[in-house]
Amino acid sequence: MTKKIFKAVVVEGSNGAAHVVLPFDPDLVWGKKPRHRVSGTVDGQKIRAIIETKDRIVKLTPMWRRDAGVQMDRKVAVALWPEGPQRADLAEDFAAALNAEPKAAAFFDDLAQFYRKGYLAWIDATKKKPEERVRRIRETVKLLKAGKKERPK
Repeated sequence: MTKKIFKAVVVEGSNGAAHVVLPFDPDLVWGKKPRHRVSGTVDGQKIRAIIETKDRIVKLTPMWRRDAGVQMDRKVAVALWPEGPQRADLAEDFAAALNAEPKAAAFFDDLAQFYRKGYLAWIDATKKKPEERVRRIRETVKLLKAGKKERPK
């Protein structure tokens, strides 16, 4: 998990929001994705955000701004890191299965951490049955390729 720490100015956004412009390309740091789900801090206040790659900004909602007390046009310290399990964190067998199916891999990368963790817990619950793990990995890749956020219960 690569943490990025930098200073930036909070600037006016639309509809009462504000934003912080990233001084780096998130695709170069965290891998190419249409959007990056991140956790971190802005001026010491916790934040979770989705960074659209094309925008390269962290949006600060009006409610977050009010609660955090972060002022406009002020330089703040920012720390950001990818949220949840990333591809580099995956077991070799599941990572290889995703690499073989780019559509499933792209969908997995774009899932919120809740859904990624759900799939991983289901796969990892098969430690004592290797043949079941293989089946679950195949099923997971099939579901991800079909655009399913969760496996059927």
